[in-house]
This record gives sequence, C-alpha cells and structure tokens, in this order.
Amino acid sequence: MQQTSTTLMELLSRDRFSAHCKMELLEVRAGYAKGRMLITNEHLNAFGTVHGGAIFTLADLVFGSAANAHGRVAMAINCSIAFVKAARKGYLTAEAREVSIGHKLATYIVSITDEENDVIATFQGTVYRKNETIEGIID
Repeated sequence: MQQTSTTLMELLSRDRFSAHCKMELLEVRAGYAKGRMLITNEHLNAFGTVHGGAIFTLADLVFGSAANAHGRVAMAINCSIAFVKAARKGYLTAEAREVSIGHKLATYIVSITDEENDVIATFQGTVYRKNETIEGIID
C-alpha cells in the first residue's frame, strides 16, 4: 500500500485547480482523506462568506483522494452537498470517509468543518471504480 500512497500523492500533486484554490492534502489512505483550505479573499462571495464552489472543491479533493487511495482509478459519478453554516475566515478542514465499497461502486461522506469544529457542509459522493490502476497512469 505504501507504493500506492506514494504514487497517488504524485498524481494528486498534479491537481492544478486545488493548488490554485490554496488547498492541501494532510492525510490520504485507502477509504480516508483529510485536507484543508486557508480562506482568503479570493474564496469569498459577494456576501463576504466562502463561496459554495470553494467548499465543494475542497470536499471533492478529499473525496477523490480517499476513493483513489485504493489504487484503482475512481471517477465521481454522483455528488451532492448541503451547506449548513457560513464561513468567513480561518481554515476549513474536510474529512472523507468511505461508507461502502464494491467492485465497481464506492460511496463516501465528507464533513467540512471550521476551526471551531462546527460543521460548515456535508457532502456525499459515489465513484465508479475502473479496472485501471493509479500506477498505470503515472508517467
């Protein structure tokens, strides 16, 4: 599994959009991932709160990381998010946990919290697990 984690981290480091959004992965293992984002002015909407798209992107980053950490390419086929509380400053942290996994489908729940550990949003996603391996797509 160590080889898969190293290779996966190499692949995930290519995610230019997450890097552009100032997001970082803190931990990744099969079925689990944790990441965070420092809220900057660029993340705020017209009302001064974090834009829903920024929160969704953070959730999607950890969701995809947890799903792909099994070593097989996993692609999102369905996602939904519920925004619970507005955030304005500090760090947002997202944790993805695997709920179920089968040969072709896997489901994850992501909790996004602020620095006070208050829930900002909850995200649910399902992936399609391809037969292709992560190692097979690394240059």
